[in-house]
Amino acid sequence: MTSATLESPTSCSVPTLNPPTPALREVSPRVVTALVAKHGEARRAMIEAGVDRVAARWSTADGDADGFAAFCTGHFVADPAERTRLLARLEGALEQISGHLYEMRRTLRRHHDLRGDEFEGVDDILAQFDPAPDLSEQLYRQKIAHLALLNFARPTLDERLRDGPSWSSEQWAATRVAHHFGPRIPAELADRARKNAFESGKFVSDFHVPVGGVVDANGKRWFADGRRLIAHWLVREEIKAGYGDADGVHKQRALSWVMARHIDGTIPTRVMKGEETRDWNPETNTVAGGDPGELLGLVRYEHWIRNFRMAQEFDLLHPDEPTAIARKFALEREMPETEVERLMIDLLESPVRRDIAAFMTRKLGRALEPFDIYFDDIVEAKPATEMNAAVKARFANLKDFERKLPTVLRELGFSAEDADFLGTHIRVEFSKGAGHAMRPELTGYAAWLRTSSLEKEIGWDGFDTAMHELGHNLEQLCSTYFVSRPALRGVPNTACTEAFAFLYQSLAKRVIGVESAAEADRQFAVDSVATMLSACQIAGPSLLELRVWRWLYANPQATAAELRAEVLRIADELWQAYFERDFGPDPYRLLAAYQHMIAYPLYLPDYTLGHMMSHQIRSCLRGKDLAAETKRITSLGCLTPDLWMRKAVGSPVSPAPLARDAAEGLKVLQSA
Repeated sequence: MTSATLESPTSCSVPTLNPPTPALREVSPRVVTALVAKHGEARRAMIEAGVDRVAARWSTADGDADGFAAFCTGHFVADPAERTRLLARLEGALEQISGHLYEMRRTLRRHHDLRGDEFEGVDDILAQFDPAPDLSEQLYRQKIAHLALLNFARPTLDERLRDGPSWSSEQWAATRVAHHFGPRIPAELADRARKNAFESGKFVSDFHVPVGGVVDANGKRWFADGRRLIAHWLVREEIKAGYGDADGVHKQRALSWVMARHIDGTIPTRVMKGEETRDWNPETNTVAGGDPGELLGLVRYEHWIRNFRMAQEFDLLHPDEPTAIARKFALEREMPETEVERLMIDLLESPVRRDIAAFMTRKLGRALEPFDIYFDDIVEAKPATEMNAAVKARFANLKDFERKLPTVLRELGFSAEDADFLGTHIRVEFSKGAGHAMRPELTGYAAWLRTSSLEKEIGWDGFDTAMHELGHNLEQLCSTYFVSRPALRGVPNTACTEAFAFLYQSLAKRVIGVESAAEADRQFAVDSVATMLSACQIAGPSLLELRVWRWLYANPQATAAELRAEVLRIADELWQAYFERDFGPDPYRLLAAYQHMIAYPLYLPDYTLGHMMSHQIRSCLRGKDLAAETKRITSLGCLTPDLWMRKAVGSPVSPAPLARDAAEGLKVLQSA
């Protein structure tokens, strides 16, 4: 776990997206003239745009200027009926290419991602194998990309937001097909990017902190020898579980210091390796009351820097989105960066937060502390042992949960037909990490639900995660099997799928019988307040990561040590702006804890948006058929998030419904 174990990336000469060569500039007008003469002046704008798109991506590997001219004049399709046929052909081709490669990669990663049959030295190699490392380049060389770009436009985000509401499903499909073809990525760069992503993900999935020797300020150990908690996820969950323990506040403070040591890299190396059996006090960072020895150091920030350096190489290939930030918002999230930041700040500035903090203070019977940002179980928390027992009584293990999924879905309101179809198309497995969901990219395939687990049972933490991933799976299956056409499968961005993950996670207690469906009104009040807390909690790390990446682009030569210092500074700044009033000063820098920042760069805002969108959907669906509405909304197709939400609930993404319902929910709780 030291920096010496990490391989430094080599330099690479990456071809930029240059203007067309002089030869192409000379021949392009003649190509346009010939095509206009053949298809009519009314097609001129379409022809010019298509020829320009191909010229911008044409390379000497594709042919000379004459080859370019022959391709354009021979493959431009003007007739509307023939363009419809071409679109269907391209949709089908891309479905098969992407779908089979996705399934191959998932299978190759299987043993790396799962527990139970590890093969050291083998699984990592298989997980990194890419059966099509130069796919992007081959799609151009073999002319599929050029065929699509010649005939179908690639509207900008502004154009999609402005014009998209009036488009037909065919127009949306054409847009998605054209946007499938991005820059020409050299195989060598793709190889290094894949390796870098793998190493970052492995660092995160392997970062299980041994806590058996952790002692609180009173010298008490809270965990059995050999217990390990993945950072940040399970450390956070154990902090949350402390609300159900007698004197749990001491455990929570100790674990918050564990989090702090993970954040700044000061965990003792012997502790992290599992070699230390003596007491480790993470607050004072002493082992057996003395020197902790060698510390982990900057390894976390070295991974972060490498992610940034890799992004810089891709920047050269994206002149219209020349930063990782721009690509994440314009191409992946399809929401303007400034809008997402505004939504998160509006959420954090909601007046109801002060009232909720006062309610929490009364409930906990003490002044709030920084780790209370994780508090979301605002009704009486049940002890972890009781919650684990309730899960075990319903589901003996993960495979039992899988077998019972059709029954669970029936109980949640799905028709027998849909419950059987969806429930039997989900495979449940035991993940090495905190849990994730994987979609089918082809009809005929299942979705995969992966969660953590206790050694001999699922446990509440594993089941709570499983219900989150079940929400993902339901979205994934519906948006694969029930969407109108292949190019529109999926949802607009990951925030949309997170919306359904959070929605179904909120039903976890109902599924194991510790919450009655008859308590729906009160539970909606509880969940509104709890969702507000969760959304605000993740909005802080989301803003931190966004501002750190902006700082990296402003300081591209920054070292890992400088990055660490800036992360801690921004954590302090955001804490003071949005959290200190209610939770006091934070010596731990908890806003910087999230490991998504390393394994899934710039993903965190999707959780914040997901909470907002999930609540908007849930609020809109009150009194409606949850199962039918889940199927309807997740079948809308891959539109922009704004249009998707307007079709789903009749309004754009906004924190206002959540803040409103949280305020009303607080009144219900205070009157009880």
